[in-house]
Amino acid sequence: MTGTDPEDRGSFFDALRRRTVSSDLSPGVPPALRQATAYSWRLLVIAAAIGVVVWVVIQLKLLVVPLLVAILVTALVWPAFSFLLRHRWPKWLAIVVTVLGTIAIISGLLWLAVWQITRQFGSVRERTIEAVAQFRQYLIDGPLHLSAQQIDDGLRQAGSFLQEQAEVLWTGALAIGTTLGHVATGLLLTLFILLCLLADGAGIWRWTTRLFPRVARPAVDGAGRAGWRTVMTYARTQLLVATIDAVGIGLGAFLLGVPLAIPIGVLVFLGAFIPFVGAVVTGALAVFIALVYNGPLIALFMLIVVLGVQQIESHILQPILMGSAVKVHPLAVVLVVAGGAMIGGIPGALFAVPLSAFVNVVAVYLSTKAWRDDGAAVDSADLIWQTVPRDRGRRS
Repeated sequence: MTGTDPEDRGSFFDALRRRTVSSDLSPGVPPALRQATAYSWRLLVIAAAIGVVVWVVIQLKLLVVPLLVAILVTALVWPAFSFLLRHRWPKWLAIVVTVLGTIAIISGLLWLAVWQITRQFGSVRERTIEAVAQFRQYLIDGPLHLSAQQIDDGLRQAGSFLQEQAEVLWTGALAIGTTLGHVATGLLLTLFILLCLLADGAGIWRWTTRLFPRVARPAVDGAGRAGWRTVMTYARTQLLVATIDAVGIGLGAFLLGVPLAIPIGVLVFLGAFIPFVGAVVTGALAVFIALVYNGPLIALFMLIVVLGVQQIESHILQPILMGSAVKVHPLAVVLVVAGGAMIGGIPGALFAVPLSAFVNVVAVYLSTKAWRDDGAAVDSADLIWQTVPRDRGRRS
């Protein structure tokens, strides 16, 4: 073999390579199918990784939910906290004022709601019983012409269904003690995390970035900061939306004589933090209470108030105050919130939108390698989920 000409050896290996390639079955597979297969196994790997992350989060929900709540509350109170720091308040005093102010506002809203419920509960209950009796009579005298026996049979079937679910209901009642313990633990943990984030959020983030390889730290740091700006913008926008909706709908209910106007406003305020879906559900509840207590005409006016407040907030006040904030299509919001609710219940619905916005901004930031340009922002044209408001001085 040592005396063989190099050209002969080259031709031998070329022939062997051609023979090997010719025996491959890939040329017989259509190119479209090969591309689809390549995408499919990569998507399967990504889906498996996401599934593992979701499973871990569900297993650690008692730790993850307080952490996410603390991060969201930090984003909500950060403008006030930064305002105090800019005016040379000591950090410890700014933290105390911010946290105690937040607790006082939440406690005050809940106290007002409970106070009005205790005052008007009796009259609302009596009016509800009267409305049910009127509805029963309407079913008998109206176009359906149902008999009293048919209505009683329907009520009996409903009672049987509730009786069949008695074991589940009783099990849930027995678990109330455990649930209350979890809630109390979660509140304390949320408060502790909030204090830590306000006191040393920058230090915690620097420690987090050091967990990554040195070469990846600029990208991780830039992506995290871009995502945090998006979360703060989302929190500020939702706080504005919640305040406008709560004041408008609560005031409308009060002027129309709908009972429980303050609890309705509080529910609207809390529900607005679940975008679109929360506003629809709480607005429907206000209309339902008006229908039961005040009748169809006042319920119609209440519906007009709910729709009018939401339209004014979306198309007039929010663009003026937020600088023409870019909004996401309601279909995307509904799908994301519904998916979050199916996976994680109420916490999943609450955090679905900010998590989606955060992941979207981080992914675009990393894919465009924006950290290489100092101070470069993520191009809004590349974002699927846009929550960052446009600059007021820049034309779209």
